[in-house]
Amino acid sequence: MPENPLLAISFLIPFDQIRVEHVEPGVQSLLAEAEQRIAAIVEDPAPRTFENTMLALENSTRNLDYGLAVVRHLESVATSPELRAAWNAVEGPASEFYSRIPLNPGLWKQLQRYAETIDAKALTGTKLRFVTKTLDSFRRHGAELNETGKQRMAEIDVELTRLTTKYSENVLDSTNAFELVITNEEELAGLPPSAVAAARQNAESKCTTGWRFTLQAPSYIPVLTYLDDRKIRERLYRAYSARATEPERDNRQLLGRILKLRREKATLLNFADFADFVLHDRMAHKGERAVQFLEELKGKTDPFFAKENAVLEAYAGEKLEPWDIGYWAEKQRRALYDFDEEELRPYFPAERVVEGMFAIVERLYGIKVKRREGVPLWHEDVRYYEIHDGNLLLGGFYADWYPRETKRDGAWMEGFITGVDMPGHFEPHAGCICGNLTPPIGDKPALLTHREVETIFHEFGHLLHHVLSRVDVRSLAGTAVAWDFVELPSQIMENWCWEREALDLFARHYQTGEPIPDELFQKMVRARTYRGANTQMRQLGFGFVDLKLHREFDSARDGDVIEYARDLLQPFASATFPENYAMIAGFTHLFSSPVGYGAGYYSYKWAEVLDADAFTRFKKAGVFDAEAGAAFREHILSKGDSEDPAELYRRFMGRDPDPDALLQRSGLIVSQE
Repeated sequence: MPENPLLAISFLIPFDQIRVEHVEPGVQSLLAEAEQRIAAIVEDPAPRTFENTMLALENSTRNLDYGLAVVRHLESVATSPELRAAWNAVEGPASEFYSRIPLNPGLWKQLQRYAETIDAKALTGTKLRFVTKTLDSFRRHGAELNETGKQRMAEIDVELTRLTTKYSENVLDSTNAFELVITNEEELAGLPPSAVAAARQNAESKCTTGWRFTLQAPSYIPVLTYLDDRKIRERLYRAYSARATEPERDNRQLLGRILKLRREKATLLNFADFADFVLHDRMAHKGERAVQFLEELKGKTDPFFAKENAVLEAYAGEKLEPWDIGYWAEKQRRALYDFDEEELRPYFPAERVVEGMFAIVERLYGIKVKRREGVPLWHEDVRYYEIHDGNLLLGGFYADWYPRETKRDGAWMEGFITGVDMPGHFEPHAGCICGNLTPPIGDKPALLTHREVETIFHEFGHLLHHVLSRVDVRSLAGTAVAWDFVELPSQIMENWCWEREALDLFARHYQTGEPIPDELFQKMVRARTYRGANTQMRQLGFGFVDLKLHREFDSARDGDVIEYARDLLQPFASATFPENYAMIAGFTHLFSSPVGYGAGYYSYKWAEVLDADAFTRFKKAGVFDAEAGAAFREHILSKGDSEDPAELYRRFMGRDPDPDALLQRSGLIVSQE
């Protein structure tokens, strides 16, 4: 067999050379190498220094981190039965290895020895933070447990990896298992032409006559929003909200086991619950504080929420079911604001949106984004770009925007390589951004909704946080920050999708090149806060159910986890859920990895408060203000986790965040200015 492409870090990843047969031997070899590097630290009799202890530990898993990131990514965007089997075969051993690192008594002893040296006690800045956080992380992951406890901790981590991987696979398989083919064109009444054309193209791709609909977002959302046929809307809604509950793909048992193991892990480590364990080094610090934060927002939102729902039901003139809400809300919005979001679609051709986004960040941060061709890719739809600061290459990234049955749903950013910024030496970063947006149809370019434009900006915000990082310790660089801070760079980017000056850079009619007419723009802006309380309550509900599950749920007392979650979410919904509503069985944010957003979904709202407040600086100075952009790059985007996030925010804004900024932007309170 030719040399395994997974064994060496390559800035331009050789996706064209990686094969399924490389995965198992490649990861096994990388695991053995990492084991040897850890053993070398443990067995080294030399006096402890930062280089032979801290940097050696950080670099011990670098090749393994890279190899696993590449394989994990391919399994997410180009899976096959063979690749899935190979990934499943290596994920368990890899998880076991990582979980054993903080449980290694010899390694823990070497870290403690170094911490007592004069060298360690003289550290300042990033290096001091690295040592402090590393010691704290080892303690939080079992370094001080007895041997029985360490063994159990390792077993828990391995089982959590296996269960959460299976959970994610079930969601993907369940999503792909559903299709609805319509052959009577009259049943398509209400759907915009773009959705009809997409459904026709989807059917043709399967050599099927008629119009094919799936549970992927670009197919599902237009049906729930526009289709007049209530029975068809109900059918898709019920299928989507019951994903991964079929007998052969039932996540119900997995959920109970995952929650139990997470609780056991927290208990082993002397935390009150999994939320306290996860939030220990985040901005909220405690589960109780996260709950309090959500309750405060809920209390301010409740009156608006009740009013919005009463007004919508009165407008519809009938009792509304969940599959009616989006449909009637769209009709009411059009009646109130004379605004149909489909009118915007011709102004958002995907390629132009991306190029315009690059133009915006070039103005703000003084960087240049360039597409590079001739680079190995995993699919023909993928594009590759590089980001430069003058003559310095900061990093490269891949963009994969359209859905495929071999690709998981949702949108995300991930890093392949995290570089470091050392005196006289800078290593560039590498990553990717992915989504499941409306694809090109026929000879037309991909024409996006405004929400999809926001998705692109959101994920690119994460990517900038990764690529603009200038930190001298790899594990504190990029997006490796507290999870209730990590969404600030992504969510603040969405604001430029609402600013006329920014939109004029890219929102151009794909045929005429004309900008969005001012009348249409004004309608869009007026409709921005339409049902803002419902949007907020939906996210608050997800945050509450997440924290309740990880702080309080007890299957012996509370019964079925699906019913428990449904009952918790009901007060946050504008219609009564059907009995088979099982959103929690498909909530991959919480349950597709051992930790993920588990006990941390509140982070979206926490960071939304930060982003709404931080953007006020740009609004006051000008949305392209170079000084504000330079400050955001310097104090937020470049710093990673090298300093306390609350302090970084204070440096950018000159004060602590104002929580009312989010309520003002959402139209729930009126600005006093």
